[in-house]
Amino acid sequence: MAIESMRETERFLFHQSLFRFLVGLAGITTLIASQAKQDHDFTLVALILAIFLYILISHFICGALNKTNKLNVIRTLASLDAFLLGGLVVLINLNLFPSLLFILILQFNALINGGAKRLIPDNAAFGLGLIVFSLIQQPQWHLTIDLPTSIAPLIALGLYICTYGLSSFNQNNSLLEKQKETEKQLVQMKLRNYHLSKYLSPTLRVAILSGKDVKLETNRKKLTIFFSDIKGFSELAEEMEADALTSLLNNYLTEMSDIALKYGGTIDKFIGDAIMVFFGDPTSQGTKEDCLAAVSMAIAMKKHMKELQQRWINQGILKPLEIRMGINTGFCTVGNFGTENRLDYTLLGTEVNLASRLESAAEPGEILISHETYSLVKDLIMCLDRGEIPLKGYQLPVRAYSAIDMRKNLGKDQTYFEHLTNGFSIYMDLDRVRNYDKDKIMDSLIDAANRLKSKDI
Repeated sequence: MAIESMRETERFLFHQSLFRFLVGLAGITTLIASQAKQDHDFTLVALILAIFLYILISHFICGALNKTNKLNVIRTLASLDAFLLGGLVVLINLNLFPSLLFILILQFNALINGGAKRLIPDNAAFGLGLIVFSLIQQPQWHLTIDLPTSIAPLIALGLYICTYGLSSFNQNNSLLEKQKETEKQLVQMKLRNYHLSKYLSPTLRVAILSGKDVKLETNRKKLTIFFSDIKGFSELAEEMEADALTSLLNNYLTEMSDIALKYGGTIDKFIGDAIMVFFGDPTSQGTKEDCLAAVSMAIAMKKHMKELQQRWINQGILKPLEIRMGINTGFCTVGNFGTENRLDYTLLGTEVNLASRLESAAEPGEILISHETYSLVKDLIMCLDRGEIPLKGYQLPVRAYSAIDMRKNLGKDQTYFEHLTNGFSIYMDLDRVRNYDKDKIMDSLIDAANRLKSKDI
């Protein structure tokens, strides 16, 4: 805003200086032409010198101004220019055509330097100049058109309009170039933001872009915290090549992250194959809804893991990989931790540690939840009581539950089936089976059943 104000001031100064210079020269020429037949040589010379001195002095004054009072002085000089122009019209005896030309130049100058707001002070100063100079020198009216006295103001008006047009053209070109540069910078900024967004959770990114202040600040909130890791991943890492392991891990983290974002979770961090997600900040749907979303996310991850296992088997990874998950709900300290130059948006507290310990204590393929979480979701999630289990770092055992599935998916109308035994496994999610795959699946099941019947055990 300050830069734009300075540019407006410079444009105002340029136009007003141009107006003063052209009108001054035109006024001198018109005075000479209008008083050529009169015996006022000394007076005429004095007027010409006064006009020249005024132009020079005002030019030096504007050049020596500082930024603070520059605009006010330019406005004062503009009013003085209008006042002196009124006096000039009187000195040329109100000669009709040149007077009208000078008035027209004044209106044009006022409009381009401030619009209708500038018309009032300039015309008031012009009228005051007419009155004051008329009292000093009684004008002799000339209502006829005198061509010699009209040429100079006509040329001045033409030059002023042409100069303004050229200035506007250059200004428009400059604005177009700046617009192109701004658009280029905007594209580059969007690209940089896209790259930076890869390091932030979408919910956090949206909060920052919406204007949320980023500073060292924390809050106490009731959140639901989720931890997961892959059982046996360390052993697998020793057997696989680095490139293949990286591809497998990135694919796993990508698909699990998509599920977390689908349920509105805030992805805190990845620690190798481990994932930490929390619900309730920076946005919350309510404690119960956040807790239900977290458990629903874990169930979706557990089911999706079956698809990933099949893909990995097709890639030659025969050892089945399972994820362990732990969920807890409680009050945590959440916000920005670190320094003024490097912040980390995360959460701290014993409830976070409990979620991590539950994940470590879970069996492969199990979702282990705390009693606090269970109490919030038990009406919608089928859970098995695991009793009180010992956890590392806790002196007393902790009551835990194993989340099985959504209650609506259980019973005779359930859409999810899973069975695993030595030499046989089946996983089926009817909600995700496409109609044109049904016949293929039926054929596969019938073929498997026939083979099992014909097998001599």
